[in-house]
Amino acid sequence: MDNKYTLTINGKKQEVTAPEDMPLLWVIRDLLSMKGTKFGCGQALCGACTVHLDDKAVRSCSMPISAVGNKKITTIEGLSKEGDHPLQKAWVEHVVPQCGYCQSGQIMQAAALLKENRTPSGSEIEAAMAGNLCRCGTYNRIKEAILTASKS
Repeated sequence: MDNKYTLTINGKKQEVTAPEDMPLLWVIRDLLSMKGTKFGCGQALCGACTVHLDDKAVRSCSMPISAVGNKKITTIEGLSKEGDHPLQKAWVEHVVPQCGYCQSGQIMQAAALLKENRTPSGSEIEAAMAGNLCRCGTYNRIKEAILTASKS
């Protein structure tokens, strides 16, 4: 049975009708047509689907819409209207993406880290980012980009 949900996504109220067990990822991608958040594994293991719920990183592929409640959702599209978030700029500066598929999830995970810890050490970055997989292996560039963004 479908239910009606009012979501606050990227600062804007949106109404959707969906089954209560529909993953947030599919609400974002299929019902709201926001394609920045990616599907990777479907089991919350790779991090490609990372979004923020009240500024905390969550895996949207395993988060049912019914569990969102009144929390604010932020996707990669809502991180910065102009694409000028310090992480986005650092990603370009350090030429992080190769295939780019995991990058929205990587950036969203890194943004949650910097929200909690403005100046993380290298080991703190590695620990926070450990659950986000990159098939291209750009981990060193990701770490350098986060360190650069932390100084902005």
